[in-house]
Amino acid sequence: MFNPDPKSAGEPRLRVLLIGASGVFGSRLARFVAQEPGIELILAARNLAKLEALADELSKRPHCIVLDRASLTAQDLTGYDLVIDAAGPFEADGMRVVESAIAAKTDYLDLADGRAFVREFPRYDEVAKGAGVALITGASSIPALSHAVIDQLTSGWQAIDTIKIGIFPGNRAPRGLSVIEAILSYVGKPVRVFREGGWRNVSGWGMLHREHVPGLGRRWASVCDTPEQDLLVARYAPRQSAEFFAGLELPLLHLGLAALALPVRWGWLTSLRPLARPLRWLAQLFEPFGTDEGGMSVRASGLDANGRQVERAWSLTAIGGRGPNIPVLAALAMLRRYRSGKRPEPGARACSGILTLDDFAADFARLEITHGFSDQGVLQAPISSEPGTGAERAVMASA
Repeated sequence: MFNPDPKSAGEPRLRVLLIGASGVFGSRLARFVAQEPGIELILAARNLAKLEALADELSKRPHCIVLDRASLTAQDLTGYDLVIDAAGPFEADGMRVVESAIAAKTDYLDLADGRAFVREFPRYDEVAKGAGVALITGASSIPALSHAVIDQLTSGWQAIDTIKIGIFPGNRAPRGLSVIEAILSYVGKPVRVFREGGWRNVSGWGMLHREHVPGLGRRWASVCDTPEQDLLVARYAPRQSAEFFAGLELPLLHLGLAALALPVRWGWLTSLRPLARPLRWLAQLFEPFGTDEGGMSVRASGLDANGRQVERAWSLTAIGGRGPNIPVLAALAMLRRYRSGKRPEPGARACSGILTLDDFAADFARLEITHGFSDQGVLQAPISSEPGTGAERAVMASA
C-alpha cells in the first residue's frame, strides 16, 4: 500500500488505475489527475484508440491498457494502490470490479449513482475489513458533495425537518449513454421517496414542478431514483422529507420525457431504457438550443442550535461548459487525500462524511464555479408555480 513518507531520494508515487477513462466523466478526471504531482495514472477502457487519443492530450502521458469490466479478474487489479471505476452503468458489471479489487487487496473508489448498487454496497464491509482494503462508492456530486454541503449547512442543528436537492445541467452538457440509460431505467416506474414523514412510492420523473435556481432562473424539476433517497434519511434522519430532483434546461425535453413516462406508468411499456440510443440522438438535435449553464441547489429546514425554526440554502452555478467537471471533483479530492496519507479505514461504505466543502473549494475557484450559502427568505421559491401552457399543465396533471 502507498506510503506518503519517502524512504528514498525518489518521490513516492500513488499508482492509480482509472477504468472507463475514455468516457464522459473518466476523461475529465484523467485530465485533472494528469496535472497532480505524485500520482502515476494508468488509463483503462475497452477501446484502445480512444485511450491513446486521450493520453496524447495529457501533459504527462500515461500508460494505456485495454480492460473490459465484464471480464476483468483480480489479476487485472493487482499492483495498484487504488482502482477508480468511472465507467458504468454500475448495475451491470460494477460488483465484479468490487469483488476483484477485494481479491487483489487493492483499494477501490467509484462514481456510482445507481440506487440499487449503492444500497447493496455495504454488504462487502466485513470482507473488505478482513482483506484490509477500503471500498468507497459515490465519490461524485452525490453523495460526496451534497453531504459535504448539508454537513456545513446544518452544523449544530438540533433536528432536520426537510432536505431538498436539485441538479440542473445545461442543455449543451455531454450526454453519456450510460447516464441516459440510468435515467430511463426508472422513468415512469415507482420510486420510493421519504416525504410527509414516511416512505411513499411516486412515479419516476414525476412530481413535476419548477425550481428557482440562483443564477439560472426557473427550471423544471422531476423526482429521480438515486442513492440520495436512501442515504439522506439514513444519515440525517429528517422528520418530514428528503427529496432529490433533477431538471433538463429545455422545457420541451423535460416535459417530453415526463410524457414518455406515461406508457410505462400505464403498463404499456416495461421500460424506456431500450430507447436510450434513439432518445439520445433526438436530444442531441436540440443541443444548439439552450445554454451550457448548469447549477445545483441544496435546501434544508429544521431547528438550529437555539431551537429556532430555520431554513438555509446553498447553491452552485457553473457556466461556460464547466458543469460536467463537478461530478469528478470528489474523486479528485479523494486522490489527494490518499496522496497525503489520509487513506480511509478498511471497509465498504458510501462517500459520505469523508470530504468537507473545503476539499472542493480550490477546484471551484480555479474552474470559476460560483457557490455560496443563503439564509431563510433568499431561496423560498414555492414547490409549484408558473402553470405554463395548456400542454405543460396536462403533463403535470398526469405526472
